[in-house]
Formats: sequence, structure tokens, C-alpha cells
Amino acid sequence: MHVPPIAEEQLDEVASATRHVDALPSSWQGELELWLESRNGKTRLIRRRHFGPLIVQQPFNPEADGTCHIYLLHPPGGIAEGDKLETKIHLGQGARTLLTTPGATKFYRCQQGGSEQRILIDVGGAAVCEFFPQETILFDGADAMVETRVCLAADATYVGWDLVCLGRPAAQERFTSGRVSLRTEVLCEGKPVWFERLGLSGGSPLSRSRYALADQPIFGTMIYVGQTVENAADRVRDALEGHAGDVFSVSQLEKVVVCRYLGPRISQARTLFARAWDVLRTACQGKPASPPRIWAT
Repeated sequence: MHVPPIAEEQLDEVASATRHVDALPSSWQGELELWLESRNGKTRLIRRRHFGPLIVQQPFNPEADGTCHIYLLHPPGGIAEGDKLETKIHLGQGARTLLTTPGATKFYRCQQGGSEQRILIDVGGAAVCEFFPQETILFDGADAMVETRVCLAADATYVGWDLVCLGRPAAQERFTSGRVSLRTEVLCEGKPVWFERLGLSGGSPLSRSRYALADQPIFGTMIYVGQTVENAADRVRDALEGHAGDVFSVSQLEKVVVCRYLGPRISQARTLFARAWDVLRTACQGKPASPPRIWAT
């Protein structure tokens, strides 16, 4: 991956605020693009470009191997009708990063059009990208499209999760109307190694059926793609035995370990996925999990 040379004082690049967007008058179009490289034993954010309501906080390196922790921010706090957000992440050779968000992503009710969020991640040789956003909350009546696409070099690693909350259970709100399209695709050397797509309408039989979501408001998927040990899934099962809650499963393919959650509590889902991440990171990368400090606030 070629990164154009750039001086330190040119780290931040902001696109023109007068750009024309084909969207509703009150809607937002946001773009964020980050380039990371390994330099002198640490992964550094060497360039960033942003337009609209997507920014990052100051990155930092809390781990001994120089992994760069970055918080992705969306100051409006929610995605409304007509909003289109796109984030692109580029990792150079040997770079390591952990990406997270300070809060949930909320998709609000739509009446005339939908809203979109796209995440595009390019991971170079021997690089590691861990993407752990907080949950996505679909308000009743939301019309959301969420897409994640990851392109890996042959020896790169990607770990990521998606946690989805249908409605707002704490407010006794269910997802009875609206729709959501979820798509996750991971390619290694241009060949697909993981693909998953879900289209769900509010109040559909799929939400209530025992063979699908069983009327539970929370579901999530975590995937680990890269070099894995042979018994990685068994290690996760052993570590979570007796703590797996309502529905938690682990399976392993050739280069992919998949964890799934289905249940009533987002806190339980986060806890189980964090434990699975710790087991997989220790087994496959030789270091324990290093939870972002913002998760404790």
C-alpha cells in the first residue's frame, strides 16, 4: 500500500464544507479516511482526511507492541434520515490498530428515505486491525443500511464485532416498523473468506421465529480472520463455560473463528465478546486483550 508523503503539520486534511451533496436539506454526509503506518516500533496515524460530522480523537499507544488505539467520533450522536457516513481505514505493512467508538450508533426513525453507514478497511501485510464499535441501536421506524468491507493481505489479521439492538428495550420500544440491511464482507488477497448479509423488516416473522431471532432484541457477531491455532474455538468455549448466557456459539473455519450472541442484554453480549477476544488474542497473537479505556467510562 502506497501512502503519499506528507509532513507532520499536514496531518489533518479537511475537505471543503461547500461540497454539493445529493441528499435531504437537513441531512449529513460524513467522510473519514485514516492512514496508519508502523514507525520506530509504534503504529502512528500519519494522515487523516475528514469531511462533515466524522472525526477522531488524539490516537495513543497504550500497548508494549505499539498498537495504536483510535476512537472514531460522530458528534451528532445519531444517524437520521438521509445521512450517509463513510469511514475508510488503511493499514500499512506491520501496522497494528484497535478502533472503537465512545458510544452507541443510533439510527433514528425515517419517513421518506433511508440512512447509510459504510466502513471500508484495507489491512496490509503482517498488519492487525481490531474493530470494536459499541452497539448499533435501531429505533422503531429506522431505515438503515450498514456495510463493512475488509480487504486483507495474505498474512494480515482482522478482528471485529457487530452488536445490534432492535428498538430500545429499556424504554419498552420494539422494532415493529422500518427495516435494516446488514452486510459484512472479508476478502484475503482478493478472495472472499467471509460474507454475511441480513435483511430484516420491523415486526417480521423472522424476528419472532424460534429458528431465527426468537423475539430477542439483541444479536451480534464477532469474527477473527487470520492465522489461528487449531483449537481456537475450543479454547473460547472452555473459557466461557457456564457464562455463555442465553445463546452464545463459537465455530471455526480454516482461517475464521465466529462467535455469535442472541439474548436480551447488550451488557452481556459485550462481556462475552470481550472475553472471547481475550482468549483469541492470547492464543493467536501471543498477547492478552487491552480494553480501550473509554469502555470503563
